[in-house]
Amino acid sequence: MCSCWVVLAFCCLGQLWADQSLKPQLAAPQLATNNPTLTTVSLEKPFCMFDSSLRPNKSYVIYLYAMKEVASVISSLVADNSSKPLDSTFQQTSGGQLGPYKAASFNVPSCTSPPNLANAGDVNKVSDVLKQYLFRVGDDGTCLYDPNFLAVCNPPLAPDTTYRFKYLLVDSTEGIMKDQSLWSDPIKTRKVQLPLKIDTWPGQRSGGMIVITSILSVLIFLLLAGLFASVSSAAMRSEASSAETRHVSQTIQGSEPRPQLSSE
Repeated sequence: MCSCWVVLAFCCLGQLWADQSLKPQLAAPQLATNNPTLTTVSLEKPFCMFDSSLRPNKSYVIYLYAMKEVASVISSLVADNSSKPLDSTFQQTSGGQLGPYKAASFNVPSCTSPPNLANAGDVNKVSDVLKQYLFRVGDDGTCLYDPNFLAVCNPPLAPDTTYRFKYLLVDSTEGIMKDQSLWSDPIKTRKVQLPLKIDTWPGQRSGGMIVITSILSVLIFLLLAGLFASVSSAAMRSEASSAETRHVSQTIQGSEPRPQLSSE
């Protein structure tokens, strides 16, 4: 009986691992720091996720869909009855509020030659490694307002909002879906912090301390400015008084009668 429970436990763990491997995942924090941000989410690309669905002499592409968690389950479909992927846009879905929108389209990442994450420490290679390894949802701040933009629009996400993501494997020749991942676990973008709650470095001072420090700095500045003005004014009055004294002295000396010499 105990052995049956052990087998069942291993089966459950195996199923859990399989489910996790078939979901979009957040990129490793070593490569994508501060993730998610206010308006972006960095995801691992689907390495080896769809290998069993790939066929020789076929051309495939990956579609990435995004939607807000508040969207209904019924509206979470990303393909029609003929397995054709939906081309719903950010605008059409109110930014994922009404259902999933296509946020990206890129080549199937190679499972046989994944990026060497050790190269991320090389300044000359880190950019290429990041492009191969992750995709940043919400990274395009101009596509919504560019009338000449024709590619898939990937506009910024909303702050303090929970999203889910899904990968699709699409036959680029036939234009139909061949496989899909599960929807990701809920991923929430960061919340905008009020200035008074920002924890600043150094010293990790509170917002109230920052305000008090600012007020004291202004008062000290005004005090020094007043002191400087007083010293300058006193110096100018002293100069004016000295000049006036010299002028009066010269006037008195000029007006004194000169002694006359007696004639013999």
